Amino acid sequence: MREDGKIDYVEFPGTDLAATKRFYGAAFGWTFQDYGPGYAAFEGQGADGGFSDDAAEAPTKPLVILYAHDLEGMEARVRAAGGVVSKAIFSFPGGRRFHFTDPSGNELAVWSVT
Repeated sequence: MREDGKIDYVEFPGTDLAATKRFYGAAFGWTFQDYGPGYAAFEGQGADGGFSDDAAEAPTKPLVILYAHDLEGMEARVRAAGGVVSKAIFSFPGGRRFHFTDPSGNELAVWSVT
């Protein structure tokens, strides 16, 4: 149910929609609805969030973070689908994560509970 003041939608640049859809489909099982030749939508991928004020660690742009029960397995899927790991798996209080870029150059991360 959509609610006032809640995160409802996230848009990414998609410089090559076909490659981007192949990547997210292969790595994470996402499916897409095309709305014309220049837009592909996805649904049901969840959204919570947080803010960081650590100048050394805070992203310069919003960072979408996905979840994985098997972090190493998901990293392998991301690489096999054509993603580029930009920050290797590291630990933080409460879990571990890695960052990657997709075929359009968007940086995302994947985390897992410790």
